[in-house]
Amino acid sequence: MARAPLFLASGRGDTNGLRPAKCDIPGSRLYSAAALTLSFAGRAVRERPNRPVSGEGEDKVAMKDPVDVLIIGAGASGAAVAWSLAETKMHVLCLEQGGWMNPAEYPSTGRDWEAKFYGEWSSSPNVRGRPEDYPINDDNSPIKVVNYNAVGGSTVMYTAHWPRLHPSDFKVKTLDGVADDWPIDYDALTPFFEENDRMMGTSGLSGDPLSPLTHPPMPQQPMGLSGAIIGKAMNKLGWHWWPSDTTVATTDYEGRARCINLGHCTPACAQGAKSSTDITYWPHAIRAGVELRTRCRVREITTDENGMASGVVYYDKDGVEQFQPAHVVIIACNGVGTPRLLLNSASGRFPNGLANSSGLVGKNLMFHPYAQIYGYVKEATDSNRAPPTCLWSKEWYDTDLSRGFVRGYGVQFVRGAGPVFEAVVSEQKGILPWGEDHHRVFRKLNGHRLGFSAICEDLPEEHNRVTLDPVLKDSHGIPAPKIDYTISENSRKMMEHALARGREFLETAGASDICVNSPIPWGGWHLLGTARMGTDPARSVVNEWGRTHDVKNLFIVDGSIFVTSGGVNPTSTIQALALYIADQMKQRLANLFD
Repeated sequence: MARAPLFLASGRGDTNGLRPAKCDIPGSRLYSAAALTLSFAGRAVRERPNRPVSGEGEDKVAMKDPVDVLIIGAGASGAAVAWSLAETKMHVLCLEQGGWMNPAEYPSTGRDWEAKFYGEWSSSPNVRGRPEDYPINDDNSPIKVVNYNAVGGSTVMYTAHWPRLHPSDFKVKTLDGVADDWPIDYDALTPFFEENDRMMGTSGLSGDPLSPLTHPPMPQQPMGLSGAIIGKAMNKLGWHWWPSDTTVATTDYEGRARCINLGHCTPACAQGAKSSTDITYWPHAIRAGVELRTRCRVREITTDENGMASGVVYYDKDGVEQFQPAHVVIIACNGVGTPRLLLNSASGRFPNGLANSSGLVGKNLMFHPYAQIYGYVKEATDSNRAPPTCLWSKEWYDTDLSRGFVRGYGVQFVRGAGPVFEAVVSEQKGILPWGEDHHRVFRKLNGHRLGFSAICEDLPEEHNRVTLDPVLKDSHGIPAPKIDYTISENSRKMMEHALARGREFLETAGASDICVNSPIPWGGWHLLGTARMGTDPARSVVNEWGRTHDVKNLFIVDGSIFVTSGGVNPTSTIQALALYIADQMKQRLANLFD
């Protein structure tokens, strides 16, 4: 029997009148004055004074004064941890190599959005080549790294798809005898998932039988013209589907207007309906006293004679080398940027890179290979407007050994593509002819695409890694990251299984001209595992609350600390982890370095 929302029985593609359960989030903890006067290894924690935040175009403020907490990276996790720590009234400083983005310049403001999206607004730093980007040598990988460097990080350019890791993802070794279990479980993160959903502003429909229970504060996205087609086909096959949680506003929320389907969501949202951390967490963090310096690229983390992190060396917006001392350093640079920074922070005391006594910094890189298959239906679909992935399926998420592989994959149903992309790709695939039939065939293709994309769980393997390139450097002379990555046999079997299920789905939906794109070459959105979490210092880089085993005042809060990858987009879990680690730090202020 199909496990699907009952409202599709009417055949309607919308979900008018349905609302998710309300989410009551308890207020943030209040910290007593006594807690705020506790010391970091004998150094008093200073209450953060009220003063202007320094940034682009402003004079440097007290560059040589040590800050209590220094965060590197202002993206998904950096923003969350900064906001959470702000309530301690410590001096929290964040350094971000990019700048504030101007929504008036986003691709969706013009009809040439596709030209910009595949050029200066590409999700690939190697294509963009902006001053704030760093090059990545990913020649030895079938999957290319994509990211964004700015206040908000890659949340500026993500699809706003918002699943969580499942409880089973935290105990893969116990359940399936592969990889390792996490040192924490899903329940430890539950209150932080809820808090993060409130801060980011999620929309969705509570009650999915195959996903963790969520309580989105806004109703789900309309499923659009493609939703009814997808749901009917999945029901006919007896396969699970559900409206996905997203971070796109469906009602006015926290000062942001609801989505009006201005354009394609991925290349930044000019309207501000899509929740990126530059418009969610950062305004709150800055009002609470966090200092954010932009256009500041960190070269290395320095250590003192006791092996503690003492600060960072960075290049300011003018390219001038600066040193910023700090009592605590937090890295939030993603699964490629974080190992790059740790490896480049090698010293006499740490010859193999900072916090790398295990030798695992940069190893166990996980990407999530995407298996995509799509076709074209007679009915019009939403094409390139509105959130690209509004439905998901968890039918094949957990292990079933009869399939020939362990673990599983989540499925996103993709709306479509823009007309320029459709024309170029369809010609390459051989389904769009030149000549007198060109326009007729194009009209049948454009706005009629239906896609099935499987996010295949990527198990950790040490040969998949990030190292420092011996030749390639960024604009400041810092070694670029080098990626070595191969898709495992288990993942290949998983992808083949997904493509077969996708073909069944498309044929059931009445699609023709079915095409395969597997793996998606520019699909390295999820950068995980390169500084993994664990209780054994010989087999992990950070402990169960994000502190590095080797350097007691150095923390990591981004996707590099993932032990396993699951089969879903990781941003929700990354931010919940960052909030969890910040909470652990606040509870341990008296003995943070013990």
